[in-house]
Amino acid sequence: MRPALLTASVLASLLSLSGCKRTEAPSPAAPPAVEAPKAASTAAPAPGFHDNLNAVAWVQTSVEYKALAEQSYRAAADHLDAALKEKHWDALVPDERGNAATGLKPAVVMDVDETVLDNSPYQARLIRDGKEYDEVSWDQWVAEKKAKPVPGVVDFAKAANAKGVTVLYISNRAVHLKEATLANLRAVGLLVADDSVFLGLGTVVEGCEQNGSEKNCRRRLAGQKYRVLMQFGDQIGDFVQVEVNTPEGRQKLYDEYEDWFGERWWMLPNPTYGSWEPALFNNDWAQPAEARSQAKRAALDVAR
Repeated sequence: MRPALLTASVLASLLSLSGCKRTEAPSPAAPPAVEAPKAASTAAPAPGFHDNLNAVAWVQTSVEYKALAEQSYRAAADHLDAALKEKHWDALVPDERGNAATGLKPAVVMDVDETVLDNSPYQARLIRDGKEYDEVSWDQWVAEKKAKPVPGVVDFAKAANAKGVTVLYISNRAVHLKEATLANLRAVGLLVADDSVFLGLGTVVEGCEQNGSEKNCRRRLAGQKYRVLMQFGDQIGDFVQVEVNTPEGRQKLYDEYEDWFGERWWMLPNPTYGSWEPALFNNDWAQPAEARSQAKRAALDVAR
């Protein structure tokens, strides 16, 4: 879920709910929207140091990152036939399935940032310049349409399309970034059936009130027209609503749906940002960078 751009009002509502980091969103480093981060602190990191250096270097240079992404998409492609054949197969949790899925057209739901598109160059710029995520620089990056595809995703999308499966993009990129996002997706070979397959942050879903950058309303909308065979993301909030963004609340969700991963749900590696990060410092992005870093250090298990 990579960059989801958060407006001030959306950010406020997200924080009030113990929200997530940069959201699906949103941008790297301190990504926006659950795809989401948050209000960046005015205190810049110490000169020469950036909390995200190792994570971004790993994504951009390691064969391990490429292997993890590739194997996830290859394994998912191997499950498509089974998902299509089983008429009751559905990747939406029961609370988000408001109508029967039987007989609906098949689809897969994909987060965009760090699931389909790799925004690590944006994160790398933040490291180079000693900055943190902000909506202005994120919008400028999206407008460049330079994000490359995550390894393996293009082949998977083609395999799904060949079997009559529609690819839907539920992203925490704000709706005003729709055109640039679709252009970037098409440029790298991703399938875009039409503009309706992009459901960005700010999409209005009648009868459903969205909390911050949570995607539950948009998943419900997708379920009205499609039988969702699989979901892909890089954060737990890409699959199910995060009610309480604490380590304990997130662990509870994982325990409940652990068996869905590797079958209906497919998680992509993203150590650069995500709602897991603010869960470690009470979702308070207004804290200085030093305070946030100390909270993360305090959460480390040193086996004492």
